Amino acid sequence: MKGRYNFFILILIAKLMATSISYAQTSQSNDFGLVYQNAITQNKLGEINIQAVKYKLNGIDIAANVYTPAGFDPTKSYAAIVVAHPNGGVKEQVAGLYAQHLAEMGYVSIAADAAFQGASGGLPRNVDKPANRVEDIRGMADFISTFKGVNAQEIGLLGICGGGGYAIKAAQTDKRFKAVATLSMFNSGIVRKNGFMNSGLATIQQRLQQASEARALEASGGEVKYVSNVKITDEDAAKMPFDLYREGHEYYNKTHAHPNSTFRYTMSSLLDLMAFDAASNMELIDQPLLMMAGSKADSYYMTDSAFHLATGTSQKELFLIPNATHIQTYYVPEYVDKATNKLKEFFGKYL
Repeated sequence: MKGRYNFFILILIAKLMATSISYAQTSQSNDFGLVYQNAITQNKLGEINIQAVKYKLNGIDIAANVYTPAGFDPTKSYAAIVVAHPNGGVKEQVAGLYAQHLAEMGYVSIAADAAFQGASGGLPRNVDKPANRVEDIRGMADFISTFKGVNAQEIGLLGICGGGGYAIKAAQTDKRFKAVATLSMFNSGIVRKNGFMNSGLATIQQRLQQASEARALEASGGEVKYVSNVKITDEDAAKMPFDLYREGHEYYNKTHAHPNSTFRYTMSSLLDLMAFDAASNMELIDQPLLMMAGSKADSYYMTDSAFHLATGTSQKELFLIPNATHIQTYYVPEYVDKATNKLKEFFGKYL
């Protein structure tokens, strides 16, 4: 009886693994390096196409993908949407998935790797400073507003996870963005300072000291120190106390892994990150605002806090995706469909 029970458990695990893997498309099987489900594999006349582009931002080469709608005609006028990727993510993962869905709705969309990250330039690698990430978003707007066929007066913004926090910060002052949406917003500075769900309050000063020493070491020409620069095993992930991190390991390291995606960032970046709050000055947002999160997301507290601080706009909506966790909004078809349908309604109304 015990042997039969173990056999059924093994079958169940195999099915779960197959289901998980089916959500992804490996970069090796995709000429564009895309790792999300149902990604475009080649450009075809009359269908959604991808243009891999590069442009300069403050002297750094930025690598981006521009998605154009089916039947795109550069002599016509299209609204465009900038998509900002999560912390540690790259344009070939969830940002690309949503950019592709936005193109299906008829928008020109752009997803770019942040400066110092992914396929973009910048040294040392994996610098993760808030000012840079906000500037990345503005840089995407710069580029896409001059893209042939785009109406520069009709630009929207979607930020996912950490990109969501940087999106609301960018939108506070950059009024080129006529409508702003976030998905599973993550307030990077607050989490880097206080820890996720305030789990790191006791070590704030210790980590600031480490960041200061890392900055001094860099200035003297020494080694660049990194945070989260270790390989996480399944056993390590299973011991993590939060769904976000356990499921993040599964997504980033297994089912949707990409060689340019990494959790690490320079320790000296903490000097900037720990003084940053994406939700400060939320009253400056006067554009229409949509903030989406999974109803079971342990990161929801960040979306809720920022949303209620957005007192400068009456055109705002908080949309909960039933039963979804943070990471599940990145790839599970049921939850992605709910999010994209809401984005279609939102951007359709305001762009």
